[in-house]
Amino acid sequence: MFVWAAVALAWGPGMAVPAYAQIYSWRDENGHLVLSDRPTGPVERTYRVPNAEESIRVTRPAITVPRDRLYDDVISEHARLNDVPADLVRAVVQVESGFNPYAKSPKGALGLMQLMPETVRLFGVLNPVNPVENSRAGVAYIRQLLNRYQNNEQLALAAYNAGPTAVDRHGQSVPPYRETRNYVARITQISARPVEVRRNVIYKTTEIIDGRVVTRYTDTKPTTGTYEIAGR
Repeated sequence: MFVWAAVALAWGPGMAVPAYAQIYSWRDENGHLVLSDRPTGPVERTYRVPNAEESIRVTRPAITVPRDRLYDDVISEHARLNDVPADLVRAVVQVESGFNPYAKSPKGALGLMQLMPETVRLFGVLNPVNPVENSRAGVAYIRQLLNRYQNNEQLALAAYNAGPTAVDRHGQSVPPYRETRNYVARITQISARPVEVRRNVIYKTTEIIDGRVVTRYTDTKPTTGTYEIAGR
């Protein structure tokens, strides 16, 4: 809340004393403009707000959403439409642009998923920095690459980074480029889905063969005879 001050100027008797608020502005370490009623660092400029009321209404604090969660709905929707794991798409966005829709690479890749100009043309993207359009085309391209490489995620990621020509030229394997291999490894690590651990039951059966007791163990439940559970 702003702190209000009343200042008496050379006003005649009976005249109202105006109130004002002092606002300070400066740039933070990231270059962002900061406005506050209390200076917390070197101040560039100050502003006086005249005719301020004695009291002000305080609104609720704004709820900020972490940048890596701003586009969850968009990512999830296009992932669902293209049958691509949403965690994989989110990892690609994280590595490609850090969730910055205005990111641009020296090679001309644009937006959240760093679409190259040929990909932009291929999928009819009108505005590459629009998160919805960008993710639509980027996820559709991943789906295309997954189809090309029989759902092999590592090959699809390698092709997304280095191009499918490079993957095919190296016998449909991840090209021996440090950037591409690091790219595939990093996204694979970020998007790793938990592996379902199956707890096998061990069954013990016994039968008499030629007058001898024969004991067998199996992880398949016997359909006939008697058995006991030897372990889990």
